[in-house]
Amino acid sequence: MATPTYRVGLLGATGAVGQTFVRRLADHPWFTVTDVAASERSAGASYREAVNWLSGAPIPDDVADLTVKPTDPEALDCDFVFSGLSSSVAGEIERDFAEAGVPVVSNAKNYRHHEAVPLLIPEVNPDHLALIDEQDWGSEGFIVTNPNCSTVGLVCGLHPLMQAFDVEAVQVTMLQALSGAGYPGVSALDAVGNVVPHIGGEEEKMATEPRKILGTLQEGQVVPSELTVSAQCTRVPVRNGHLACTSVRFREEVSAEAVRRALKEYRSPMAEVDLPTGPDPFLQVLDAPDAPQPQRHVKAGDGMTVSVGRIQPCTVNDVKFVLLSHNTVRGAAGGAILNAELLVDRGYLTATPAAAPGR
Repeated sequence: MATPTYRVGLLGATGAVGQTFVRRLADHPWFTVTDVAASERSAGASYREAVNWLSGAPIPDDVADLTVKPTDPEALDCDFVFSGLSSSVAGEIERDFAEAGVPVVSNAKNYRHHEAVPLLIPEVNPDHLALIDEQDWGSEGFIVTNPNCSTVGLVCGLHPLMQAFDVEAVQVTMLQALSGAGYPGVSALDAVGNVVPHIGGEEEKMATEPRKILGTLQEGQVVPSELTVSAQCTRVPVRNGHLACTSVRFREEVSAEAVRRALKEYRSPMAEVDLPTGPDPFLQVLDAPDAPQPQRHVKAGDGMTVSVGRIQPCTVNDVKFVLLSHNTVRGAAGGAILNAELLVDRGYLTATPAAAPGR
């Protein structure tokens, strides 16, 4: 049976993350953008007029002429929404949509630590979707979030190791791309030929988010992992791609070769699930001594594959390696779209009858 087409609303559609949603959803086999919403200053204009389009490719025709609406559930007519909203406004708006019965697939941080909201990476913790059944917004609405863009690549690399070994602690230095700061982002005077060794709130997110994602679902709640993460986050003059220089300590003797084998042989729980944007492979292990590199490897799997290299013994901990993930794709809009695809597969999203025929 063909999967029905779902009518999608985009909250924060004119921002950098919203634009990535627009690009990634063009010609999606399941999802059609029918509503775009943004701040009051943009409402009433066409999307073409309201957006400062950052991509070299043109705005998809079926979105360009849509009228930008206010971020009000009564103004939108859709089956669910993606939220690319700033965290400064996302909390109240996303709650309003959930209370109005509209499912929210969010990229914002506001509900990541809500006890009943899944913090989701489909290849890592798909079972956490069961938390949706614990949500009560007074309607059929719910909220699902994806992690911080820095957390995503790290957790994707750690999960196979935690499945295979007893991981005690992780030290990670993040080299984070400029696009992670949004648009216009970091001043050129700070970014060019420079490294900024501070990104507000990132280190705290990396200390806490992995514990929820890697936690165990028990009786309708997540028991956090006991993993300890020490992170240092820096902004570097790279356009796309977050590098995580990672060192892992185990509670047992584990060699670099054993880590390499565990990463290379890991089978994601999504491997047998046919989702439109699910990458193959989920992880790629690169053997070149100078890999992974953002310029060469960040687009692997259409930006959804996480690359791992430089796997070697660590004289301080046990094993060290480098992870690369695409921060605006796997770490933002692409990850949220994959979350929505999993929601469809698991029966949590409903298409209206009028939207049921395929493209």
